[in-house]
Amino acid sequence: MRRKDWRDFRDFLSGGFGPGFSGGPRRQRRWGRWFEPGEMRLVILRLVREKPRHGYEIIKALEERFGGMYSPSAGTVYPTLTLLEDMGYARVNVEEGGKKTYSITDEGRAYLAQNRSAVDDIFDRIAELGSTFLSDAVMDVNRAIKDVAQAAYRGAPRVFRDKEAVTKIRDILDRASKEIEEIVRESRERSQA
Repeated sequence: MRRKDWRDFRDFLSGGFGPGFSGGPRRQRRWGRWFEPGEMRLVILRLVREKPRHGYEIIKALEERFGGMYSPSAGTVYPTLTLLEDMGYARVNVEEGGKKTYSITDEGRAYLAQNRSAVDDIFDRIAELGSTFLSDAVMDVNRAIKDVAQAAYRGAPRVFRDKEAVTKIRDILDRASKEIEEIVRESRERSQA
């Protein structure tokens, strides 16, 4: 098993279900982008308009708003803060110990005002995603997935040497996956109608 596969497997068994699912240590979305190009700039600027923040506080604020499902990397946040500073939309205050706090400038407020509908749309999307991932329905599905994983891997060394047992487990999981895909497809079609 490759190292990455092992980490995903370990995260899954520990209840985190690996990347893309709440609770896992690697929380960035794998099936697409959370933000379109340029949106992170608006998000960060809005957060520093709410109150002056350190880069780490921005990361934590977004993670909280996404219900733990997404946490931007420092490699995204800090260069964006530098860009906002270079554009004149944010200013930095260096505290004792070298810690930087970012706050919005008048130019930044004007920029947010010019892009108000886009900013509102982004934060509505964030709120919807965060509340969806924290909903009782998603928690019920997460618990069911965890129960299936634990059942499948219980006694793994012994069971996985039994080819007949492995074939049966794989067939059950394949059928369940296909049935779930069909339910999701039907649900998507109903919501689009």
